[in-house]
Amino acid sequence: MPPLPPVSEVVPHAGAMRLIDELVQADGEHCVARATVRATQLFVDDAGMPGWVGIEYMAQTIAAWAGVRERAAGRPPGLGFLLGSRRYACDVPAFPVGSVLTIRTQVELIGDNGLGLFACTVEMDGRDVARANVSVFQPADAQAFLQGQQA
Repeated sequence: MPPLPPVSEVVPHAGAMRLIDELVQADGEHCVARATVRATQLFVDDAGMPGWVGIEYMAQTIAAWAGVRERAAGRPPGLGFLLGSRRYACDVPAFPVGSVLTIRTQVELIGDNGLGLFACTVEMDGRDVARANVSVFQPADAQAFLQGQQA
């Protein structure tokens, strides 16, 4: 199996908006990423990274999974959209600065129309501290979709 690419090559987020640091695993059904919470990151306050940002860690890990698939097919990573989540639960109010998070995603459903559903968790200090089912959409042509030209 080829080595996993850097996150910057498979996730369209850049600069302060990229929250995940590295890919640990990516296969046909799963993706695992790591992230370290830094004081200089967007959203971080005195308590750390707010717990509600866990959903964005999940979404970026899903984007990494999709980007790895696109790369394997010889295409650049496409834009995707977070549609929502069901049952997002976070056991901590914030992820403290310096915490190393492990984000896991598992494909539950992928449709030919670009809709997907993933079961996701965020692990900190060896235990799951956040979980959700995350719905996403990756149109075949994101620019046309954004301009309202795709059904």
